[in-house]
Amino acid sequence: MNSSVEAPRELRVSKDRRSLGVTWPDGARDAFSAEMLRVLSPSAEVRGHSEADRKTVSGKRDVAIADLQPIGHYAVRIVFSDGHDTGLFSWSYLSELGREKDARWQGYLDELKAKGLRREPG
Repeated sequence: MNSSVEAPRELRVSKDRRSLGVTWPDGARDAFSAEMLRVLSPSAEVRGHSEADRKTVSGKRDVAIADLQPIGHYAVRIVFSDGHDTGLFSWSYLSELGREKDARWQGYLDELKAKGLRREPG
């Protein structure tokens, strides 16, 4: 699998494990909450195999990043504190999330509201 986006210079999990900082080769930086990465995971569990299969993941406000596992030279597997570990975050997907972060997050919040779901666990 080839990615058109260069690998980040650095991936840094915050001390509280609630966010991931990405530093790109050109020095640009993105920061993502663990919650955002979890609910927008590129896994089949979240995305489904078609738009009709896509799931709205709720109750993940308190999720943390348990581990980062490099996948070749093109992606990282993020293991979350709730056990989710099937999403491979390619460099191009992380770059896309960085560019569209605000719109994607607002879309997620709107979807939760429309479906009567909450960010809080339980």
